[in-house]
Amino acid sequence: MATKVKIFSGQVSKYLSDKIAQSYGMELGKVTFLSFADGEFQPSFEENIRGTDVFLVQSTHPPSDNLLELLMMIDAARRASARSIVAVIPYFGYARQDRKDKPRVSIASKLVANLLSAAGVNRIITLDLHADQIQGFFDVPVDHLYASSVFIPYLKTLHLDNLTFASPDTGGTRRAGSYAKYFHTDFVICYKHRSKPNEIAKMALVGDVKNRNVILLDDIVDTGGTLCKAAQIIMDNGAKSVRAMVTHPILSGNALELIEASALAELIVTDTIPIKKESPKLKMITTSDLFAEVIRRLKKKESISSLFKF
Repeated sequence: MATKVKIFSGQVSKYLSDKIAQSYGMELGKVTFLSFADGEFQPSFEENIRGTDVFLVQSTHPPSDNLLELLMMIDAARRASARSIVAVIPYFGYARQDRKDKPRVSIASKLVANLLSAAGVNRIITLDLHADQIQGFFDVPVDHLYASSVFIPYLKTLHLDNLTFASPDTGGTRRAGSYAKYFHTDFVICYKHRSKPNEIAKMALVGDVKNRNVILLDDIVDTGGTLCKAAQIIMDNGAKSVRAMVTHPILSGNALELIEASALAELIVTDTIPIKKESPKLKMITTSDLFAEVIRRLKKKESISSLFKF
């Protein structure tokens, strides 16, 4: 007899979980969160999950309660005798702390991986990790999905001529090169030097963008400073237009205001993180069908890598 699948959501990702469950063709599972006066909380599954394949959807961006909520749900599912527990983490928070870039600091993404394993997770599904090597921090299988599968169809609808892709820093060169190869076009790089986190000291453009429609690619937009500065440099070098496609819209502080006042024609993002407010320059593309299809393929033991163009 086939094992039953149930999809549950943490509080911060319920807007996305509802769409994933709908796309999969089922109701979202019932889970409640009891809150105590001091801020402590307790998740509780309000239906039987014994012997089922449980999928828990929750992004782990700050505040840290989002991560703790997921850990507690995993622990509760394990203690309720779920057959398997899969954490669907649209945005894997703390991924920027993937190495020791100076003495006496934590490798927080490895710590988070350890916490998830200790809680009892059997598998991870996530989208566009900040660094590919984070997959190696886990001792359980990781299905690392790519936003290209939702970005490429939208990009084709724009019918842009003289297309060029750009990376806002040297770390994104591989991503820009992959898109350029798929569309048989060129890519450029914006070289940046930071004086401290979230603050750019200088930036320079490597490559030609004259009379080109440029697409800036990145996995995270936080303060928006890098994207806005890169967009201005690209336009100053003769580009026809510049857009940005970024997977995870953290958009801290006045990031949206900066983007609205910038040279960017459009900021295209996914719905891995809830948007605090709308903007005429902001275009959101849902990842719900992608996550639902991955869950479906896991259930049927079918290939996941065949979903992606590159």
